[in-house]
Amino acid sequence: MPVTAFKVQDPYRYQDGFGSYHQTEAVAGALPVGQNSPQKPAYGLYTEKLSGTSFTAPRHENQQSWLYRILPAAAHSDFQELDKSTYRTHLSSEESRLRQVPNQIRWDPFDFDDTVDWVHGLNLVAGAGDPVLKRGLAIYVFAAGKDMGKEAFYSADGDFLIVPQHGVLDIQTELGRLLVRANEICVIPRGIRYRVMLPEGHVRGYICEIFQGHFQLPELGPIGSNGLANSRDFQAPVASYDRDETEWKVIAKFNNELFVATQHHTPFDVVAWHGNYYPFKYDLGRFNTIGSISYDHPDPSIFTVLSAPSDTVGTALADFVIFPPRWLVAENTFRPPWYHRNNMSEFMGLIAGDYDAKIGSGFRPAGASLHNIMSAHGPDARAHEAASNAELAPQKVGSGSMAFMFESYLMVGVSKWGLKTCQKVQDDYNAESWTPLRSRFDYDGVPKSGADGGFQ
Repeated sequence: MPVTAFKVQDPYRYQDGFGSYHQTEAVAGALPVGQNSPQKPAYGLYTEKLSGTSFTAPRHENQQSWLYRILPAAAHSDFQELDKSTYRTHLSSEESRLRQVPNQIRWDPFDFDDTVDWVHGLNLVAGAGDPVLKRGLAIYVFAAGKDMGKEAFYSADGDFLIVPQHGVLDIQTELGRLLVRANEICVIPRGIRYRVMLPEGHVRGYICEIFQGHFQLPELGPIGSNGLANSRDFQAPVASYDRDETEWKVIAKFNNELFVATQHHTPFDVVAWHGNYYPFKYDLGRFNTIGSISYDHPDPSIFTVLSAPSDTVGTALADFVIFPPRWLVAENTFRPPWYHRNNMSEFMGLIAGDYDAKIGSGFRPAGASLHNIMSAHGPDARAHEAASNAELAPQKVGSGSMAFMFESYLMVGVSKWGLKTCQKVQDDYNAESWTPLRSRFDYDGVPKSGADGGFQ
């Protein structure tokens, strides 16, 4: 079956469909009929609108949800700044600025950290742009070993695309609960409050935060009406609420800095909601891979799960691309990805197994690599040698593996934490991967007829 065989079962119910207009109530009759804001909502609830786009955004882009909750989200104290030394998401000082470098960069697997919770386990690795102007993105790795307490977190800066590499995230959001395991992803849109519990112990993974727009499914063009990530396989939570009037904290990420407020009620008190602005998750095992059945390696855009468009048509602020298990059958073809210089920046991570273009190399699960704009990259010397001499029979690659890429049209800068503090940058990446390549050019002035009737 095209699903992941998870060891931990999901106890929650969901609503299916990407971008669908959903409605859900934890108490029968809590949703108003025929209107959004009745004078007296059922059960003494408050009505609150959550807007993910401007009011006047085109209908096909407009995202909003109506919430019916015990107390409004506005009922909290003033926000106060958190001590910057306690977290690693900010870019407010010279020491923390991003550095744009043309070198190929690869990181060893990032460490677990059992001493921190979700909020304090976010480590900014790279990024570009400015959340103040709603332009750009940020890339994090996360590592946490503690449950969040009586607190909720949200980002006013952008949407979080979360890619767990190890462990299980039990995410309680205002709109309901999600269980997210390695080989699943979830998206938590800008402004939605949530907390993360760790039912199976410590966790580790990757995040891409986009400061503009929202993730969409890529257009399929001549592929047709089905394929890649199918709409029906995305899951949104059903309404679920708590009643608690003790003290809670709300932590806001605002221009990459953290602020905290207190309130005397739980943030998770939404009894019912309807709309199309909500968190969702997706099992990467359900991806319908498309590939060549004749010759040549197609562009990796055919492996796109989600895309956040830029202002230029056909160019992504961020694409989320995966390299799942798949069959290779192309004839007379160098089957791994070709050598490449790209107008886009490519940040790659590995959830499990071996990436087929880097088998046996230093690219390991929980590690990462960055090939910035026009930084040359491609198969390492060993992968090139093997693929150049392989028998071109049908071959299943990537079994037990899942690699992914965050690709952006922006030049991505690396944080001090990513370059220095984490102490994971591999100094020998280029020397191991491409320095061993040797010239194979053997032209002696006499053209050699190729087996296909051309010249080689």
